Amino acid sequence: MEHFQSHRVEIVSMAVAVAAVGAATAYYLYVSKKPKVCLDPEEFKEFKLVKRTQLSYNVAKFKFALPTPTSVLGLPIGQHMSCRGKDQNGDDVVKPYTPTTLDSDLGYFELVIKMYPQGRMSHHFREMQEGDYLAVKGPKGRFKYQPGQVRAFGMLAGGTGITPMFQVARAILENPKDKTDIHLIYANVAYEDILLKEELDELTSRYPNRMSVYYVLNQPPEGWDGGVGFISKEMIQVHCPAPAEDIKILRCGPPPMNKAMAAHLEALGYISEMQFQF
Repeated sequence: MEHFQSHRVEIVSMAVAVAAVGAATAYYLYVSKKPKVCLDPEEFKEFKLVKRTQLSYNVAKFKFALPTPTSVLGLPIGQHMSCRGKDQNGDDVVKPYTPTTLDSDLGYFELVIKMYPQGRMSHHFREMQEGDYLAVKGPKGRFKYQPGQVRAFGMLAGGTGITPMFQVARAILENPKDKTDIHLIYANVAYEDILLKEELDELTSRYPNRMSVYYVLNQPPEGWDGGVGFISKEMIQVHCPAPAEDIKILRCGPPPMNKAMAAHLEALGYISEMQFQF
């Protein structure tokens, strides 16, 4: 009898041990399958520039490698990160930027940067060569997005303010479960100032019933068939969804533009809950 009980205890102990090992293995597999997030909200991390593509005389696309081919940057949709560099005097400078890539782009992230003559961070990017490193910290930002949280987005962008809009648009359109419509008005001074035009036109071509883009130029070329001047109330009325509880208007641009757009939207009946400024 004692031998039987001892044998039974042995079997139970082995079963418990096997179950424990099984649970540990399952947990390990779960953890190991979670993508590794590279961003740190508290400390700067450095990423290597692996490709620099000049898009115009003052705009370039910078591709940075993440630690492994399957690494994920870890930036929520519509948020940004702080980039640190050196200005003309060798002093540290930090400025926020939004990548044009998503976390579905594994192993790398890209920044499209417009470099201004007197810009402190512009100087750092202008001097960057392939093989150099960029210090980055994040994520940062107040924008929180869940698929389907609104029926439609209106987007008012000026200049480099297109980058968060492009990121949000890509995330929505490339998610088959997200049916949100996108109506973008994008303003620039001249045709050559339009950032990501090829990529935006590709999105509208691929999703003609989901996304529309209306370009506005202050100094349009001859034969231009888009908007002329600045974004007006009339343009917003025609090209953005009307005020409603299930829509939101996003805006991002230079401070004077943001101020003007806020006034236009208020005059048109868009209450504060229907607006968000990056």
